[in-house]
Amino acid sequence: MSKPSAPRRVADNEALAVGTTIRGSAQKLNLVAALIRGRKAGDALNILSFSKKGMAVDARKVLASAIANAENNHNLDVDALIVAEASVGKSITMKRFHTRGRGKSTRILKPISRLRIVVREVEEA
Repeated sequence: MSKPSAPRRVADNEALAVGTTIRGSAQKLNLVAALIRGRKAGDALNILSFSKKGMAVDARKVLASAIANAENNHNLDVDALIVAEASVGKSITMKRFHTRGRGKSTRILKPISRLRIVVREVEEA
């Protein structure tokens, strides 16, 4: 007797990938996610490949994972995929300190972000 499988979090024509520990602020990652929302998956990969923003490297990996999940796990057509959702959230923040003059110290916050990308298969008209 095995445990029943978890229900799908997305629809039958969608695939999901989540990057849970992307090093950088959520604000910077959201600027990159805004570039690809609503675009075709192939166009979004090209945009992220040639973007000058540093967060685009990690966003490209998550998008490539979502496309691979759609193709291999859910048998969706790769050419008909669009980026349906690209949402960004905060994860944990590492706290460090930097020593300063006169025996004082300053707090350094190193944020970590989450990126959730959902790709959807659409029928071309």
